Amino acid sequence: MNVSDHGFLQQVRRNSVALISLAVALSSLGYNTWRNELTEANRNQRQSAFEILLKLGELQQVVFHSHYDRDTTDKGNPRTGWAYVLTVNDLSHVLMPPMPELSGRLRTVWGEHWSKLGTEQDSADAILAEIDSVREETLRQLHRLD
Repeated sequence: MNVSDHGFLQQVRRNSVALISLAVALSSLGYNTWRNELTEANRNQRQSAFEILLKLGELQQVVFHSHYDRDTTDKGNPRTGWAYVLTVNDLSHVLMPPMPELSGRLRTVWGEHWSKLGTEQDSADAILAEIDSVREETLRQLHRLD
């Protein structure tokens, strides 16, 4: 062992507490950063999921008013329904698969059936089934969050 190696080992021994403290600080910083990112992602998913559930409830009311009450100008206005469907579709992209796909199906089914609300029970049933499907998956994803 040469003289420079011996000096290096002595310095490591003398500064071992500082080196250990540095290692602990760096690992703590890394963990805290990772945990904060995960917490923020969960917060975003949770907030999106709650908003989706609210919009699904409002969409369901539009369907009920439009189909059963035959009110297409006020509470059952299809333009209002479109706004809810599009909002659900946008918010679903914050959540994990299969939410974007399910909300896309809701958007497709709404597009195919909204004009038949009030006249065809199958249209109301198809829309309500998709609403239920998106609602169930949203609740499943909420239960999985840390």
